[in-house]
Amino acid sequence: MAADTSAHTNKSTQNSLLISEIKDGMVVMHDGSIRGVILGSAVNFDLMSQSEQEAVEYAFQGFLNSLHFPIQIVVKSQKIDLSNYLEKLQTLRGEQPNELLGALMDDYIANIKDLLDEANIMDKRFYIVVPYYPPTAEQKNITLISGIKAAFEPTPVITVSEDDFRKYKQELSHRMALAINGLTQIGIRALSLGSQELVDLYYGWYNPDTAANEKLIDIDQIKTPVVTKGQGSAPRGPLPGAPV
Repeated sequence: MAADTSAHTNKSTQNSLLISEIKDGMVVMHDGSIRGVILGSAVNFDLMSQSEQEAVEYAFQGFLNSLHFPIQIVVKSQKIDLSNYLEKLQTLRGEQPNELLGALMDDYIANIKDLLDEANIMDKRFYIVVPYYPPTAEQKNITLISGIKAAFEPTPVITVSEDDFRKYKQELSHRMALAINGLTQIGIRALSLGSQELVDLYYGWYNPDTAANEKLIDIDQIKTPVVTKGQGSAPRGPLPGAPV
Protein backbone atom coordinates (compact mmCIF):
# COMPACT_ATOMS: atom_id res chain seq x y z
CA MET A 1 0.00 0.00 0.00
CA ALA A 2 2.85 2.37 0.82
CA ALA A 3 4.51 1.71 -2.54
CA ASP A 4 1.30 2.48 -4.39
CA THR A 5 0.91 5.74 -2.49
CA SER A 6 4.48 6.79 -3.32
CA ALA A 7 4.03 5.99 -6.99
CA HIS A 8 0.79 7.97 -7.05
CA THR A 9 2.51 10.93 -5.37
CA ASN A 10 5.39 10.95 -7.87
CA LYS A 11 2.97 10.76 -10.78
CA SER A 12 0.90 13.62 -9.42
CA THR A 13 4.02 15.73 -8.87
CA GLN A 14 5.21 15.11 -12.41
CA ASN A 15 1.81 16.01 -13.84
CA SER A 16 1.82 19.31 -11.96
CA LEU A 17 4.88 20.53 -13.89
CA LEU A 18 3.72 22.54 -16.88
CA ILE A 19 7.14 22.64 -18.58
CA SER A 20 7.71 20.22 -21.44
CA GLU A 21 11.31 21.12 -22.29
CA ILE A 22 13.84 23.96 -22.51
CA LYS A 23 15.14 24.48 -26.02
CA ASP A 24 17.00 27.26 -27.86
CA GLY A 25 16.74 29.64 -24.92
CA MET A 26 12.98 29.15 -24.60
CA VAL A 27 10.71 27.31 -22.20
CA VAL A 28 8.27 25.05 -24.06
CA MET A 29 5.05 24.35 -22.17
CA HIS A 30 2.81 21.29 -22.42
CA ASP A 31 0.05 23.28 -24.13
CA GLY A 32 2.35 24.30 -27.01
CA SER A 33 3.00 27.85 -25.79
CA ILE A 34 6.54 29.11 -25.22
CA ARG A 35 8.20 31.50 -22.79
CA GLY A 36 11.27 33.69 -22.79
CA VAL A 37 12.85 35.01 -19.60
CA ILE A 38 14.73 38.30 -19.25
CA LEU A 39 17.00 39.12 -16.32
CA GLY A 40 16.81 42.77 -15.36
CA SER A 41 18.99 44.91 -13.12
CA ALA A 42 17.74 46.91 -10.15
CA VAL A 43 17.18 50.68 -10.10
CA ASN A 44 18.02 52.83 -7.07
CA PHE A 45 14.66 54.59 -7.15
CA ASP A 46 14.85 55.97 -3.58
CA LEU A 47 18.20 57.65 -4.28
CA MET A 48 16.81 59.60 -7.26
CA SER A 49 15.55 63.13 -7.15
CA GLN A 50 11.84 63.81 -7.59
CA SER A 51 12.24 64.77 -11.23
CA GLU A 52 14.27 61.62 -11.93
CA GLN A 53 11.65 59.47 -10.21
CA GLU A 54 8.89 61.03 -12.29
CA ALA A 55 10.90 60.42 -15.46
CA VAL A 56 11.32 56.74 -14.56
CA GLU A 57 7.61 56.41 -13.78
CA TYR A 58 6.60 57.97 -17.09
CA ALA A 59 9.11 55.78 -18.93
CA PHE A 60 7.72 52.66 -17.24
CA GLN A 61 4.19 53.72 -18.08
CA GLY A 62 5.21 54.20 -21.70
CA PHE A 63 6.89 50.80 -21.69
CA LEU A 64 3.72 49.06 -20.51
CA ASN A 65 1.56 50.93 -23.03
CA SER A 66 3.89 49.93 -25.88
CA LEU A 67 3.37 46.21 -25.26
CA HIS A 68 0.70 44.34 -27.21
CA PHE A 69 1.20 41.17 -25.18
CA PRO A 70 1.16 40.33 -21.45
CA ILE A 71 4.32 40.01 -19.36
CA GLN A 72 5.02 38.66 -15.90
CA ILE A 73 7.44 40.38 -13.50
CA VAL A 74 8.94 38.03 -10.92
CA VAL A 75 11.16 39.01 -7.98
CA LYS A 76 13.22 36.18 -6.49
CA SER A 77 15.10 36.47 -3.19
CA GLN A 78 17.86 33.98 -2.52
CA LYS A 79 20.66 33.56 -0.03
CA ILE A 80 24.11 34.45 -1.29
CA ASP A 81 26.67 31.66 -1.05
CA LEU A 82 30.03 33.16 -0.05
CA SER A 83 31.86 29.86 0.54
CA ASN A 84 33.91 30.23 -2.66
CA TYR A 85 34.78 33.80 -1.70
CA LEU A 86 36.01 32.69 1.73
CA GLU A 87 38.07 29.88 0.20
CA LYS A 88 39.70 32.38 -2.15
CA LEU A 89 40.49 34.66 0.78
CA GLN A 90 42.03 31.77 2.70
CA THR A 91 44.21 30.93 -0.30
CA LEU A 92 45.37 34.52 -0.66
CA ARG A 93 46.04 34.65 3.09
CA GLY A 94 48.32 31.64 2.85
CA GLU A 95 50.25 33.30 0.03
CA GLN A 96 50.64 36.63 1.87
CA PRO A 97 54.27 37.04 3.13
CA ASN A 98 53.63 40.34 4.93
CA GLU A 99 52.66 39.67 8.56
CA LEU A 100 50.82 42.97 8.99
CA LEU A 101 48.71 42.46 5.87
CA GLY A 102 48.18 38.85 6.90
CA ALA A 103 46.80 39.94 10.28
CA LEU A 104 44.46 42.39 8.58
CA MET A 105 43.25 39.63 6.27
CA ASP A 106 42.63 37.37 9.29
CA ASP A 107 40.46 40.05 10.88
CA TYR A 108 38.56 40.59 7.62
CA ILE A 109 37.91 36.85 7.17
CA ALA A 110 36.76 36.56 10.79
CA ASN A 111 34.35 39.50 10.34
CA ILE A 112 32.87 37.93 7.18
CA LYS A 113 32.32 34.61 9.02
CA ASP A 114 30.68 36.35 11.98
CA LEU A 115 28.40 38.27 9.61
CA LEU A 116 27.34 35.05 7.88
CA ASP A 117 26.63 33.38 11.22
CA GLU A 118 24.49 36.24 12.50
CA ALA A 119 22.45 37.07 9.39
CA ASN A 120 21.50 35.72 6.00
CA ILE A 121 22.83 37.87 3.18
CA MET A 122 20.09 37.94 0.57
CA ASP A 123 20.16 38.87 -3.09
CA LYS A 124 17.16 39.91 -5.17
CA ARG A 125 16.87 39.16 -8.85
CA PHE A 126 14.26 40.54 -11.20
CA TYR A 127 12.89 38.47 -14.07
CA ILE A 128 10.49 39.43 -16.87
CA VAL A 129 8.67 36.48 -18.43
CA VAL A 130 7.53 37.03 -22.03
CA PRO A 131 4.97 34.51 -23.33
CA TYR A 132 3.77 33.58 -26.79
CA TYR A 133 0.56 31.62 -27.28
CA PRO A 134 0.26 30.02 -30.72
CA PRO A 135 -3.23 29.76 -32.27
CA THR A 136 -3.45 26.15 -31.00
CA ALA A 137 -2.68 27.23 -27.44
CA GLU A 138 -4.80 30.34 -27.04
CA GLN A 139 -5.86 31.02 -23.48
CA LYS A 140 -9.49 30.21 -22.73
CA ASN A 141 -11.87 31.70 -20.23
CA ILE A 142 -11.51 29.59 -17.09
CA THR A 143 -14.24 29.54 -14.47
CA LEU A 144 -13.70 28.63 -10.82
CA ILE A 145 -15.15 25.13 -11.22
CA SER A 146 -13.27 24.36 -14.43
CA GLY A 147 -10.05 25.64 -12.88
CA ILE A 148 -10.42 23.34 -9.87
CA LYS A 149 -11.15 20.36 -12.13
CA ALA A 150 -8.16 21.13 -14.34
CA ALA A 151 -5.87 21.20 -11.30
CA PHE A 152 -6.56 17.51 -10.68
CA GLU A 153 -6.28 16.41 -14.29
CA PRO A 154 -3.03 15.77 -16.21
CA THR A 155 -2.03 18.56 -18.57
CA PRO A 156 -2.61 17.57 -22.20
CA VAL A 157 0.56 17.52 -24.28
CA ILE A 158 0.48 19.22 -27.68
CA THR A 159 3.04 18.26 -30.34
CA VAL A 160 4.49 21.13 -32.40
CA SER A 161 6.28 20.62 -35.72
CA GLU A 162 9.74 22.06 -36.38
CA ASP A 163 8.41 24.56 -38.92
CA ASP A 164 5.78 25.86 -36.52
CA PHE A 165 8.36 25.95 -33.72
CA ARG A 166 10.66 28.17 -35.81
CA LYS A 167 7.75 30.55 -36.49
CA TYR A 168 6.85 30.69 -32.81
CA LYS A 169 10.51 31.24 -31.92
CA GLN A 170 10.76 34.15 -34.35
CA GLU A 171 7.66 35.80 -32.90
CA LEU A 172 8.90 35.32 -29.34
CA SER A 173 12.32 36.74 -30.27
CA HIS A 174 10.59 39.83 -31.63
CA ARG A 175 8.67 40.25 -28.37
CA MET A 176 11.82 39.73 -26.32
CA ALA A 177 13.67 42.41 -28.31
CA LEU A 178 10.77 44.82 -27.83
CA ALA A 179 10.72 44.21 -24.08
CA ILE A 180 14.49 44.57 -23.73
CA ASN A 181 14.44 47.84 -25.69
CA GLY A 182 11.70 49.23 -23.46
CA LEU A 183 13.52 48.22 -20.28
CA THR A 184 16.73 49.82 -21.54
CA GLN A 185 14.94 53.14 -21.96
CA ILE A 186 13.99 53.02 -18.28
CA GLY A 187 17.63 52.52 -17.31
CA ILE A 188 17.40 48.79 -16.65
CA ARG A 189 20.13 46.52 -18.00
CA ALA A 190 18.26 43.59 -19.50
CA LEU A 191 19.63 40.26 -20.71
CA SER A 192 17.71 37.32 -22.15
CA LEU A 193 18.53 33.98 -20.50
CA GLY A 194 19.91 31.10 -22.56
CA SER A 195 19.12 27.43 -22.20
CA GLN A 196 21.75 26.81 -19.50
CA GLU A 197 20.59 29.80 -17.44
CA LEU A 198 16.95 28.69 -17.75
CA VAL A 199 17.78 25.15 -16.62
CA ASP A 200 19.67 26.52 -13.60
CA LEU A 201 16.84 28.93 -12.81
CA TYR A 202 14.04 26.37 -12.81
CA TYR A 203 16.17 23.73 -11.13
CA GLY A 204 16.88 26.10 -8.26
CA TRP A 205 13.25 27.19 -8.12
CA TYR A 206 11.80 23.68 -7.86
CA ASN A 207 14.66 22.29 -5.73
CA PRO A 208 15.90 25.15 -3.49
CA ASP A 209 17.54 22.94 -0.88
CA THR A 210 19.13 20.53 -3.34
CA ALA A 211 20.34 23.28 -5.66
CA ALA A 212 22.27 24.91 -2.81
CA ASN A 213 24.45 21.80 -2.39
CA GLU A 214 24.33 20.09 -5.78
CA LYS A 215 25.00 22.07 -8.92
CA LEU A 216 23.83 20.99 -12.35
CA ILE A 217 26.30 19.97 -15.03
CA ASP A 218 26.69 21.91 -18.24
CA ILE A 219 23.72 21.45 -20.55
CA ASP A 220 26.08 20.62 -23.42
CA GLN A 221 27.22 17.55 -21.50
CA ILE A 222 23.64 16.33 -21.32
CA LYS A 223 23.38 16.38 -25.10
CA THR A 224 26.52 14.32 -25.71
CA PRO A 225 25.91 10.87 -27.19
CA VAL A 226 25.83 8.00 -24.74
CA VAL A 227 26.96 5.38 -27.28
CA THR A 228 29.95 6.11 -29.48
CA LYS A 229 31.44 4.13 -32.35
CA GLY A 230 34.49 2.06 -31.44
CA GLN A 231 37.42 0.79 -33.47
CA GLY A 232 37.13 -2.29 -35.70
CA SER A 233 34.00 -3.89 -37.06
CA ALA A 234 31.41 -6.17 -35.51
CA PRO A 235 29.92 -9.17 -37.27
CA ARG A 236 26.91 -8.09 -39.27
CA GLY A 237 23.85 -10.16 -38.48
CA PRO A 238 20.12 -9.65 -38.76
CA LEU A 239 18.60 -6.86 -36.68
CA PRO A 240 16.45 -7.89 -33.71
CA GLY A 241 12.93 -8.48 -34.94
CA ALA A 242 13.93 -8.39 -38.63
CA PRO A 243 13.04 -11.33 -40.86
CA VAL A 244 15.91 -13.83 -41.38
